[in-house]
Amino acid sequence: MKLTAVLAFSLAFLGCIYAQDTVKVAIPSEKKVSWFDKISIRGYGQVRYNRLLETNKDLKCEQCDKSWGDNGGFFIRRMRIVFFGQISPRLYFYVQPDLASAVSATTQHFAQIRDAYLDLGLDSKNEFRFRIGQSKVPYGFENMQSSQNRLPLDRNDALNSAVPNERDLGVFFYWAPEKKRHLFSSLIKEGLKGSGDYGIFALGLFNGQTANKPELNNHPHIVARASYPMKIGQQIVEASLQGYQGHYVVAKDQLSTGVKYKSDLSYQDSRVAGSFVLYPKPWGLVTEYNIGKGPEYNKITDSIETRNLHGGYVQLNYKLNIGHQLLYPFTRYQYYEGGKKLEKDARSYTVKELEFGLEWQPFPAFELTAMYTISDRRFEDFTLQDNRQKGNLLRLQAQFNF
Repeated sequence: MKLTAVLAFSLAFLGCIYAQDTVKVAIPSEKKVSWFDKISIRGYGQVRYNRLLETNKDLKCEQCDKSWGDNGGFFIRRMRIVFFGQISPRLYFYVQPDLASAVSATTQHFAQIRDAYLDLGLDSKNEFRFRIGQSKVPYGFENMQSSQNRLPLDRNDALNSAVPNERDLGVFFYWAPEKKRHLFSSLIKEGLKGSGDYGIFALGLFNGQTANKPELNNHPHIVARASYPMKIGQQIVEASLQGYQGHYVVAKDQLSTGVKYKSDLSYQDSRVAGSFVLYPKPWGLVTEYNIGKGPEYNKITDSIETRNLHGGYVQLNYKLNIGHQLLYPFTRYQYYEGGKKLEKDARSYTVKELEFGLEWQPFPAFELTAMYTISDRRFEDFTLQDNRQKGNLLRLQAQFNF
């Protein structure tokens, strides 16, 4: 009996050792992470129709939506796919083409780069980083805010005329503490219509000719921005101050035959702006104003001159949750007096516009926006003189997100 017990115990002991070794051998090796595992894809598209209840077919807005007015119909405003990823702890990349760019008044739906940049972190938390490539110029809250998140269908004339298409080629330094970076991110994830993470402080150099345009002089623009979001009770507010300085060169293909201009086509291009945002919890408020100097057509002298400009907007909105659905009623008034450097002869503008709208999100992948616009626009160049157009129109946009 004793021998049998000793033998049984020994076999059991050896079995445990064998089982333990078997388990160790069965542990799978760690999977190697491939480069494509670090890349994500998302995007959105917008389809519009602007002709409902239209009262003036000659009322147009070249900067905001080329399908306004006569011969405008169904229009793909944006069709974008974003490729992005943190390919190493301190290196992030972001590439966004738009598949619905219009290269002329009669040719649409060409692919064009909107963003193509990398973020190079200088510390382990990437609180200090350089952004290198074509990206948004840090000037103005609404300019920074993605069109995927913005409530009005187009950006305001006053600040967007500073950097049409919002982007340029350059190098930008951004700094924000980790806690504030998380706050910037949450303002978008929670449906509060944030602008994204462009730092507490930003400083940069850029060409100054706007996105997808070559540099035309040897003097880059310089831009600086300070922005601070904070929680006050249940509310979140953000205040910003920003400005830039440089010289813009009017391209020769922007000129009418007969218009007068400086021999080097170079004009002072400088602005300063203030922004204030109360995020919608549930009431929201956004207001911005800028002043500065830039090229503008003067019909008295038939010349493109450096002239003063000013203008801004105020927007009131509300966030309403109905089950899993979201409703955002909003209204915005904007005013602008000045030139638009990217348009023909640096076209001269006076804009007074009131908008009422409603964005409906029945589920995250789809949004429908209806906006009624009451507009009074003077836009004049060498060919189009004494041109002031007033009118109203109802605008519709369907947007899908993926």
